[in-house]
Amino acid sequence: MRRLVSILGALALLLPQGSSAVASAMPEAPNCPIYPANDVWHSNIQNMPVHPQSATWLANMGGPSRLLHPDFGGPYGYQLQVTSNATPTTRLAFDYADESDNVPYPFTASTPIENGSDAHAFMLNRDTCVLYELFAAAWNGGRPTAGSGAVFDLRSHALRPSGWTSADAAGLPIWPGVLRYDEVASGVVDHAIRFTAQRTDRSFVWPARHQAGAARDASLPPMGARFRLRSDFSFAGYSAQTQVVLTAMQRYGLILADNGSNWFFQGQVDSRWSDQLISELKRIPAGAFDAVDASALMMDPNSGLVRGASGVALESGWHSRWLSQSDYLVMSPGQVADFWIKFTNTGTETWDRGIWGRQANLGLNAGRPRRGRRVPVQGPRAHNARDVPAEPPPGDRRHRLDGGSGSLLAHRRALAQYALTDIFR
Repeated sequence: MRRLVSILGALALLLPQGSSAVASAMPEAPNCPIYPANDVWHSNIQNMPVHPQSATWLANMGGPSRLLHPDFGGPYGYQLQVTSNATPTTRLAFDYADESDNVPYPFTASTPIENGSDAHAFMLNRDTCVLYELFAAAWNGGRPTAGSGAVFDLRSHALRPSGWTSADAAGLPIWPGVLRYDEVASGVVDHAIRFTAQRTDRSFVWPARHQAGAARDASLPPMGARFRLRSDFSFAGYSAQTQVVLTAMQRYGLILADNGSNWFFQGQVDSRWSDQLISELKRIPAGAFDAVDASALMMDPNSGLVRGASGVALESGWHSRWLSQSDYLVMSPGQVADFWIKFTNTGTETWDRGIWGRQANLGLNAGRPRRGRRVPVQGPRAHNARDVPAEPPPGDRRHRLDGGSGSLLAHRRALAQYALTDIFR
């Protein structure tokens, strides 16, 4: 039993930590991705080149000694209202009507509105997976108004029209870049994080759609600029939950989305955020980040779909994405039980051994599945996703994790989403 439990723990460690495609789905709306897994919000930028303006931008954002600030904790942060097709809808009067989506919104007297000058409101219809966001929202006794309003189909890669604002200055959705307690607690944050800078250039870069710059000055960062926590940043001394956030900052980075205090990043309202996590996040220096040039990811300037092949967007480097899994098992010696893992493989690089605790493709192979090859749990074998000739249909394969030898039998082509059923003995 002790050996089997340790192997289950090892398998959990091997599940890749940047993951999804019911990507970032919330427990309150489990069938709604917060954008598809191959969307720019979920794109891995670990291998993107450093932007030539990186040092200059950082210098004009408070300098390298400036500390990041988590703009959430306890009663502070953003709050989403999950609605349904049964929720009443209403139309609003917008200050910026020419760049707002003039459709009925599921905005009611009970919809939470952010305290403060921005007065954001967020609503997600769990039946349609449509996200509604408002800036400067007010209920006004049933005569609702807002500065601007934007609607996003979370199953789509569509961006807003070029030049249009949203509830954010960058014309991007806000909620996909917000840290949520449920994802941090799960050990996986699989998306870029929204943040602000005090002064920005009068320009924007993909995927942003709008600017609200202080000056036309290339020494200032543009809306949509992407920043990545450097790989040599030490996680020593940070708690497990903080390391989840740090990992996301290294893999997916931060996206500059609004004007505000330098290096403020956002999270949801949740009483479960710990003082330790918030305190540790305040220790991260801006100088640990590089601005990166992520333009190579773009396939279409009007789409958030990132560059890939065969209809599947690939990520630079070695990447398998954990999507979901069955409950962890506590088993007795000799017991047989089902355990499933759902994941995709989207890496561009060929590799022979995984990195312990960080990467696993669970024995995925290129070409036709082969039977009988044993793959050590400590170093699963995998192959370049582009080598797979076609997307296999979703399906199940049965595999065995042998508690005696600590090995995993797993063979399946990788490009499409699918489920594995593992049998433990």
